[in-house]
Amino acid sequence: MTGERRFDREAGPVVRPYTMTRGRTRSSGAPFDLLTPVVATGAPRRGLPAEYVSILDACRAPLPVVELAGRTGLAVGVLRVLLGDLRESGLIVVPPPSAPSGIPHEQVLRHLLDALRAL
Repeated sequence: MTGERRFDREAGPVVRPYTMTRGRTRSSGAPFDLLTPVVATGAPRRGLPAEYVSILDACRAPLPVVELAGRTGLAVGVLRVLLGDLRESGLIVVPPPSAPSGIPHEQVLRHLLDALRAL
């Protein structure tokens, strides 16, 4: 058929997820939880694949993995593997959890305890 449309041509180049991760399914080092914040440590190095550059661009400020997946359009499993590579290269860090801002006032805790007992 002469008027046939080719959907893959319109979509642009298609890269399979296993190609981006070189067949790996797990990141090296500690696993990345969906809520783990990550932040880029510096400017992307030249020669990095586009997926790595988009991750680094997206996480200039601390960003949870799940939000990073949404912003980059990468599947979470693929993103975790690529984040492991970036962490190994020193291009991202996982900031330590912040200390709680304070202990609730004793009176608040007493009211909460009374409300729980009332149930």
